[in-house]
Amino acid sequence: MNRADEIFIDNINEILSNGVSDNECSVRPKWADGTPAHTIKSFGIVNRYDLSREFPIMTLRRTFFVTAVKELLWIWQKKSNNIKELGAKIWDEWADENGSIGKAYGYQLGIKHNYPEGQFDQVDRVLYDLKHNKNSRRIITNIYNHADLSEMGLYPCAYSLTFNVAKNKLNAILNQRSQDMLAANNWNVCQYAVLVHMLSQVSGLQAGELMHVIADAHIYDRHIPIVKELIKNKSYPAPRLIADQSITNFYDFTHNSFRLENYVYNNDEIKFEVAI
Repeated sequence: MNRADEIFIDNINEILSNGVSDNECSVRPKWADGTPAHTIKSFGIVNRYDLSREFPIMTLRRTFFVTAVKELLWIWQKKSNNIKELGAKIWDEWADENGSIGKAYGYQLGIKHNYPEGQFDQVDRVLYDLKHNKNSRRIITNIYNHADLSEMGLYPCAYSLTFNVAKNKLNAILNQRSQDMLAANNWNVCQYAVLVHMLSQVSGLQAGELMHVIADAHIYDRHIPIVKELIKNKSYPAPRLIADQSITNFYDFTHNSFRLENYVYNNDEIKFEVAI
């Protein structure tokens, strides 16, 4: 079975079987009709994906790969906080009338900091260290800036990355405080798998392992019957990620630099509401 599918099925079964309900709690998220969006959740789910073996995209249903990559580049390349520069509607609910999501996500990555080697933002510091200090245990990004939380359209969900190089392979730990398992789980996995491939390629490394640590892995109440049916779907072999190997500069990648070879997935259209 496709490893991404297997992990997703295991996660869903764990949450449904052993998760904790917040039905008795007052919750922030709401459905479009104003009803509180309750969840069943598990604490501290840890998943590992070996990127040298296969690209971790689900086939139980389609993950919209191109749009996921566009969002990744919007955050990590453009370091933008304005949805007008994204070209997708996935952030519309959290943007103001000017398209800004405040001091969130890409904004935080783009803030420059002073180091003995010079002034870098967080992305450029990672790129510098992977070139000059690849054995460092300090290659970390963090966008959960408490000083700016009140000015963010949405607190960061996937907030921190730790990079580590071993035997010329680039490994990464993605820390996530909260995960809507149906809406965003594989979306985030695909994004950060692509990021590891990008960073390894421009640093003369090979893509290694992606570890995904989720503090609060939850399924919304209205999603429960949907995921129960979803995990019954057929799993297909993982596709192959093809990247433009001529690119040596991180900022030269575009969403057209990547494609999936032999991506076969279940064609059943799944419609679901996202809690806001």
